[in-house]
Amino acid sequence: MVAVFNKELLSWYLITLKLKETLDATGPSRSTHPPTQDTQTEILKEEEEGPTSPESDSWIITVREKLELARKDDVAGTWGKLCIYRVPQYLRDDGENKAYIPNIVSLGPYHHGKKRLRSMDRHKWRAFHQILKRGDQDAKLYLDTIKELEERVRDCYEGQITISSNEFVEMMVLDACFVLELFRGAVEGFEKLDYSRSDPVFAMRGSMHSIQRDMIMLENQIPLFVLDRLLGLQFSQPEQKGLVAKLALQFFDPLMPTDEPLTKSDRNRMKSSSLGPFDPLSDHSSYLHCLHVFRQSLLRRGPQMEPRKWMKRWSHNSRVADKRRTQLIHCVTELKEAGIKFKKRKTDRFWDIKFKNGVLKIPRLLIHDGTKSLFLNLIAFEQSHLDCGNEITSYVIFMDNLINSQEDVGYLHYCGIFEHWLGSDAEVADLFNRLCQEVVFDINNSYLSELSEKVNRFYNHRWNSWRASLMHNYFSNPWAVISFIAAVILLILTGAQTFYGVYGYYKPS
Repeated sequence: MVAVFNKELLSWYLITLKLKETLDATGPSRSTHPPTQDTQTEILKEEEEGPTSPESDSWIITVREKLELARKDDVAGTWGKLCIYRVPQYLRDDGENKAYIPNIVSLGPYHHGKKRLRSMDRHKWRAFHQILKRGDQDAKLYLDTIKELEERVRDCYEGQITISSNEFVEMMVLDACFVLELFRGAVEGFEKLDYSRSDPVFAMRGSMHSIQRDMIMLENQIPLFVLDRLLGLQFSQPEQKGLVAKLALQFFDPLMPTDEPLTKSDRNRMKSSSLGPFDPLSDHSSYLHCLHVFRQSLLRRGPQMEPRKWMKRWSHNSRVADKRRTQLIHCVTELKEAGIKFKKRKTDRFWDIKFKNGVLKIPRLLIHDGTKSLFLNLIAFEQSHLDCGNEITSYVIFMDNLINSQEDVGYLHYCGIFEHWLGSDAEVADLFNRLCQEVVFDINNSYLSELSEKVNRFYNHRWNSWRASLMHNYFSNPWAVISFIAAVILLILTGAQTFYGVYGYYKPS
C-alpha cells in the first residue's frame, strides 16, 4: 500500500515538474492555471510516446492535406469534367515532344508564362483592347463573367492548377479574346476589325500557319463554353452557342488533311448518304474545345462501326498494347503481288476506305509539314478522353500497316492517293511508321477491322496470287501481251499439226 502511494506521489511530482518546464519555455503569456485532468493525460501520453519533432508534425499535416484533397476530388467527381489533358508520358517518350508543345502562342494554363512564349502577350492585350473599343464595353464585364465560371473552367484541366484566382481569370480572358479575334479576322477580314494590313499577327501572313498549328494542340485548348460566352458578350447575346464552332472550322481549314475537289454529282450523292454533311450547329452542346470540333468535322459524324464477329476468337488476348496485334493488313507491295489493286476514291472523307472485288479504294490524303503534329495530337486526345472513339488512331495504324517503305509511298502517290509536300517518299514512310509506336490500341474497336479481314482473306487465296503472277509476268505491257498471244497461237498450230500427222498415220485417207 505504501509502495502504491509513493508511486502515485512520484507521478504527480513528475507532472508538476513537466508543467513548470513548459511554462518556463513558453513565457508569461501562457496560462498559470493548475493542470486539468485532460492536460495530465496528454502529458502522460507524451512521456510514454516520447517527444515529437517539428519536422514530423509538418509532415503529418502535409499528408492530411493531400488526403483531404483526394477526398474532395472523389466527392466532387471532377474526373468526369476533364476534357483538356496533358499528353500521356508514354506518347512523349518516342521523341515527338515538339509536336505537343506550342512554338509561338500559349493558350490555357499548361504553358502559361513560359519565357519563349511571352512575346505574344502584348498582342493578346491588343486583341482585348480592340474588342472593348469596338463594343464600347468595360473590362470588368469580361473579368466578372470568367470569375463566375472559374471553378468550372479549372475542372476542365487535368492536374492541379496552381495559378492564383486573379491571374487565372486574367489569363483566360486574354487567351479567349485572342482566339476569338483570330477566328473572326480569318472569316470576316482583319481590316474590318480595325487591324492594319501590315499587322505582325492579325493579318494573313506567314506566321498564321504556325499559330494555327499551335492552337490545335491538345495541351493548348480553351473550353468551348468560355469562347461561346465571351463571343456572346460582344454581340450582347451571352447565351448564344455554336457560332464559335463554325468560325473555328473555317479558321482551321488549311490544316485539313484532304482537299479533294468534288463534282456537283459527288456532293449531291454525299448529301443523300446516311452520314450526311457535317453541321457544327447541330450538336453544339457536346463539343469540348476546338480540337474536338476539328476532329468531329474530319469524321463527319464518325465512321459507322460495323460488327466485328471475326475478331471474337482473339478477344481474350488483344486488349493490350501489343505490336503483334496491331498488324491489321499487309503492306502495299505484298498486296500488289497478291493481285489487289489500289484506286483513289472520290470523297473528302479521308478515312472512308472501301474494298470490293480485289480493289482497295482509298481517299486522297494531303500530307504537309503540319500533318504529323495534327495526327499526333488527335491520337493523344483519343487516348486520353474516355468518351472519345479511336477512329483517327484506327486509320493511322491501317496506313502504317500499308506503308513499310518508300516504294509503298511512291506507288500510292502514283495512284493519286497520296499528295505530299515533304522532301521525299522516305520521309512520308518514316512519318507513318513513327505516329503510333507507343499507342495503346485494341483492334476489336477498329472500324477497319472487318475490311482488313476481307483483304487478308483475298490475300491468302492462292488463286489470286497465281493470277497476279501471270498478269505481272505476261500482261504487264502490250508487247508482252502480243508475245503471249503469239506463243499461244504457235502452240495451238503445233498441236494441230501433230494431231493431223498422227491421225493420218493410223487412218490414211
